[in-house]
Amino acid sequence: MARKAKSTKAKSIFNPKAFLATVSHGRSVAAYKKNAVIFPQSSPADAVFYVQKGKIKISVASKQGKEAVVALLGPGEFFGEGCLIGQPLRLATARAMIESEVTRVGKAEMIRVLHAEPSFGEVFIAHLLTRNSRVEEDLVDQLFNSSEKRLARTLLLLANFGKDGGPQPITTPISQETLAEIIGTTRPRVSHFMNKFRKLGFITYNGHLQIHSSLLSVLLRDEA
Repeated sequence: MARKAKSTKAKSIFNPKAFLATVSHGRSVAAYKKNAVIFPQSSPADAVFYVQKGKIKISVASKQGKEAVVALLGPGEFFGEGCLIGQPLRLATARAMIESEVTRVGKAEMIRVLHAEPSFGEVFIAHLLTRNSRVEEDLVDQLFNSSEKRLARTLLLLANFGKDGGPQPITTPISQETLAEIIGTTRPRVSHFMNKFRKLGFITYNGHLQIHSSLLSVLLRDEA
């Protein structure tokens, strides 16, 4: 009995990064200058965005004009995913902190590829789980830690502490005002703690802000 011939045609492998970098139906790539707004708070939520290059700040403003920074995002991170769960309007403003390149994926196209390509779904789910874990950690940080510890944690996160190679220099300019908005304190308090960290050798300035592993001791210190 003759064997059924096997198909020699290989199934094309879906590449999530190639998909996100390619301009096609429902997708576009745009460059943003420093301080350019990608989308403002209360604008229609109709797409998901992906950071190709640069740094993006996500901030929320109250009706009284008070602003809080809720996330700083870099290459390989998504934002604006609230549209996928029926969010009609943006809850925050997304702004480029430096020259950035961002991919926009329309809501319909995003839903289509999530259903059609499991490998893309895995990448996106991993992002959501990581983001959810970060939000929980941020909440605990705000509830139980002092502003000094919150600043130390923020600096370590910005320096990618815990990844291979140890803390990396923070090359994106981060103002003390922005740090204050992130941790929920005043700029003078941030200035005080930054000077303290520098005198203790936890951070140095050599053209860029360098965070040392010794800053971790601030987080590990028990408070009275």
